[in-house]
Amino acid sequence: MSGEDNLLRLVEAEEGEENDYHLQDQVGFILRKAHQRHVAIFAAHIADLTPPQFAALAKLYDIGETSQNQLGTLIAMDAATVKGVIDRLKARGLVELSKHEIDKRRLLVNLTPEGREAIERLIPLARTITEETLAPLTAKEAATFLRLLAKLA
Repeated sequence: MSGEDNLLRLVEAEEGEENDYHLQDQVGFILRKAHQRHVAIFAAHIADLTPPQFAALAKLYDIGETSQNQLGTLIAMDAATVKGVIDRLKARGLVELSKHEIDKRRLLVNLTPEGREAIERLIPLARTITEETLAPLTAKEAATFLRLLAKLA
């Protein structure tokens, strides 16, 4: 069954023409399947990093040095998750940690030269991943989809 068929059934269910619950018509299920597809495309292009690790590197490349907690907020990760991501990136020599000059409890994260080189090499691949993920959609559909997803987020 196509996505359009699922959408039509969902609309019909909202209009009361169909009262059955179908998992495949539920937003969470559809989002999970789309996410699984995207992660598979990501892994085919960038096998040595996880999407959260890539997100951390990309955001650091974008904004520069920041606190570990702020980085987590910016990439939608809780403190424990971002700490694990940063620890793994640090072990690979892609990021470095330092103490804040004034507030010594605050950990600052920054790209190492190796991390900067890695993310500069990976950004073109990330663009390809996005293009492949959105490939079933027209340009107009993709723009609408991204706008609507951002509204949900």
